[in-house]
Amino acid sequence: MTTAGEIMHRGAQWIPAHQTLDRAAQLMRELNVGALPISDQNERLCGILTDRDIVVGCVAMGHDPSKVTAGEMAKGTPRWIDANADVSEVLQEMEDHQIRRLPVIENKRLVGMISEADLAQHLTEDQIGAWAERVYARSASR
Repeated sequence: MTTAGEIMHRGAQWIPAHQTLDRAAQLMRELNVGALPISDQNERLCGILTDRDIVVGCVAMGHDPSKVTAGEMAKGTPRWIDANADVSEVLQEMEDHQIRRLPVIENKRLVGMISEADLAQHLTEDQIGAWAERVYARSASR
């Protein structure tokens, strides 16, 4: 059994909900990532911020990223997976919720993230193809 903890990339970092989007963009650049989990004051997951969220949801709307916080961009129920979950649960969670990045939690702490690149490195071509077909086909039909 392959687990979420085995396929995730370690070293994921939170962005506090009170932090501004310009700082979030700087952190994404420093970490070379396209998404950051958003934490509340108790370091609990309250959302995920993507580089696309910053561009489309802030800059393209004419807002100043130095005045908009990560917490203001957090929408919906954040999704996550336990580090001990089987990879089939990871795929199901991502498919069911049409997400391409998934935080991994262990003992109530963020321990990593799973992205499409992580899936590509650890799954067979057939598994990746089936996953991508289900995730992208549904999102295109919306």
